Amino acid sequence: MVTSYVDRQGKRLDEYPRPSVAVDIAVLTVDAGCLSVVVVSSRHGDGLPGTFIHQGETLAVAAGRALAEKAGISGLDFHQLAVFDEPDRDPRGWVLSVAHSAVVRRDRLPDDVQLRPARSSRSLVFDHDAIVGLAVADLEQRYEEQLDPGHLLDAEFTLLDLRRLYETIYGFEIEKDTFRRRVIGSLVETGRTTTAGGGRPAQLFGRRRDVKMNAHARLQHLAAKGR
Repeated sequence: MVTSYVDRQGKRLDEYPRPSVAVDIAVLTVDAGCLSVVVVSSRHGDGLPGTFIHQGETLAVAAGRALAEKAGISGLDFHQLAVFDEPDRDPRGWVLSVAHSAVVRRDRLPDDVQLRPARSSRSLVFDHDAIVGLAVADLEQRYEEQLDPGHLLDAEFTLLDLRRLYETIYGFEIEKDTFRRRVIGSLVETGRTTTAGGGRPAQLFGRRRDVKMNAHARLQHLAAKGR
């Protein structure tokens, strides 16, 4: 590590005030038909799993450690959302948070994990409500572009299963025929049917790989009742 650097003001890097750097992770899932986010309890209140970065750690390593130690979650794919840098965001001091997000099936989370509705999480510590809001918006954008990129459904599913998932993600009802036109190009027919939902046999579909959904029929315009 270089320690002899001096800037134009004649100061070394360690002579400037430095914020602490943390990572916070919004883990989204669908639980009992509700878009939910993982929370953990601490002496500060309920919030997202997070931690301060240790010397020599990358952000990804710190985020993985936070999930494992705070929520008992491992093996997730997550990505960076944004840096939250308001100087007074954390009453403990000057702390920057690099927010991350992940989406995962409920059955990949511990049975005793704490979940809270992601669209009404308005009592989390610090600015974690804002992080959750950004994570939800990011999820909506990802589901706008690709068919169930978080693989919340099984490998085979019905159109009804898929539409109900998208209604959960977006928080509004979607007209079924319009939805079918929106997604059909991203589906592959399996030749199989299911009667798991009762009634007439329903056709089972799979995902086409690396196919983006129709950009000319954005889901924001498919609401039957509006948000």
